[in-house]
Amino acid sequence: MQRLIVSLALVTLITGTGLAESKPDQIVPIWPDSPPAWVAPDLPERDTTEADGRTVAGRRVIRLGNVSTPELHIYQPKSESSDTAVLICPGGGYNILAWDLEGTEIAEWLRGLGITAIVVKYRVPSRNSDPMWLAPVQDIQRGLSLVGSGAIEGVAPKQIGLLGFSAGGNAAARTATASERHYEPVDDTDQSDLSPDFSVLVYPAWLVERDSPSQLIEEIQVTDRTPPMFFAHAFDDRVSCMSSVTLFSELQKRGIASSLHVFASGGHGFGGRDAASPTDAWRGLCESWMREQGFVE
Repeated sequence: MQRLIVSLALVTLITGTGLAESKPDQIVPIWPDSPPAWVAPDLPERDTTEADGRTVAGRRVIRLGNVSTPELHIYQPKSESSDTAVLICPGGGYNILAWDLEGTEIAEWLRGLGITAIVVKYRVPSRNSDPMWLAPVQDIQRGLSLVGSGAIEGVAPKQIGLLGFSAGGNAAARTATASERHYEPVDDTDQSDLSPDFSVLVYPAWLVERDSPSQLIEEIQVTDRTPPMFFAHAFDDRVSCMSSVTLFSELQKRGIASSLHVFASGGHGFGGRDAASPTDAWRGLCESWMREQGFVE
């Protein structure tokens, strides 16, 4: 199959301290034409953060809204080519994408470990769609297919991971446990395997029944083919840590080597920033787990 070749693009984003440049090595469209049908926004894509918006670790967060053109933003490691690629799914309640906090900043961390990091700019808002997770999961599944099939120039990993935050963690968990493709195949790329080799879920949202938090929602089915997972959550998170605890419990029952960390405090939406909180430790713990599992050399 002819490889997709996309020229280097430079995305310049406004931050609270001036201009910050996010420089992916490639930006690849996820769909060859229009994405599958959904309720698309009428407004143009933009950073929706207000001047007095919530900060994390003393810095503002880019809240990217009205995303109707899904893309893969690819960050290659500075050293030689990587055997591992990780697709990053920012959170944002299926309303926006926490683009830097849970996207580009995480990509920079991963490529510093020698991993090819790929931020998935999936479609939002999707809350008016039914179900609201469908368009994001379609974009992530298609992204997995592009990476796994070798369709992207210079990206040929031997193993692929998913890393998702909050709603992005919900979408990543749905993708990692999916038994079917949630869209009709559009080309030969979609013949590749659907499943990632591992998943990292950071404060994943809405994975358990509201009235029975020890029970996973019906759509999340753990099987012997479910990949190993790493979880990071705070006990005082307004989004219940039981999403992580219950899914980890089901993985443990099947002997799928996974790692669970529930910190005493840290709240929700800490991303990868150091905020003098117990949750600051999650990246180091995750790196150790990935090395132990052989996902990082």
